[in-house]
Amino acid sequence: MINLLGIVSGLAWLIAYVDGARVGFRDKTYAIPMAALMLNFAWETTYSVHDLLTRISGQTVINVLWTAADTFIIYTFFKYGRNELPKFITKQLFILWTIVLITTAYTLQWMFVKQFSWAHGSEYSAFLQNLLMSGLFIAMLSARHGVRGQTMLIAVAKWIGTLAPTLAIGLYGHSTFILGVGALCSIFDLIYIYLVWRAQRNPSRPALTSTIAN
Repeated sequence: MINLLGIVSGLAWLIAYVDGARVGFRDKTYAIPMAALMLNFAWETTYSVHDLLTRISGQTVINVLWTAADTFIIYTFFKYGRNELPKFITKQLFILWTIVLITTAYTLQWMFVKQFSWAHGSEYSAFLQNLLMSGLFIAMLSARHGVRGQTMLIAVAKWIGTLAPTLAIGLYGHSTFILGVGALCSIFDLIYIYLVWRAQRNPSRPALTSTIAN
């Protein structure tokens, strides 16, 4: 069951990344919130390289596939990301801020490894940044006043992609921390799915505004 849940998670997140790249090019934007995107990419590259140099497993293959797919979203961020920011943010400031985010993302990955080891560091950092991502997706929906650069497929796939390892590590692996953080991720993810559904039904009104109004 744990192996099956691992496969489900790998496929679900791969679907989310591929569709994120597709909709990013279509809508000329990036499909994953900026901070979460950098944290994800840092996690994927860090653990892909480590596993390729030490031990290759099924998760290694999944990590490499995630990295490859996420690279296209990174490209859309560099190509279109400046347009999402206020005009007073110059190109130079955008580059500087991006460097700060990338540096911070990699530093955090290495801090988790140093504190918790490669095995547990990967789990704790992954779930905490997934929780951050779940909240940031809702914020992105609100900031963009709709589903530009977002799809229901991404929303559902990323929920399933986090729910599967929550069950595998939290429930079957008896990790209270992972189970708790994963449950919080599901709450935010289900809220986001609902808001995307509302926004698609009422494209002329912001999803959060229409929800509050009703």
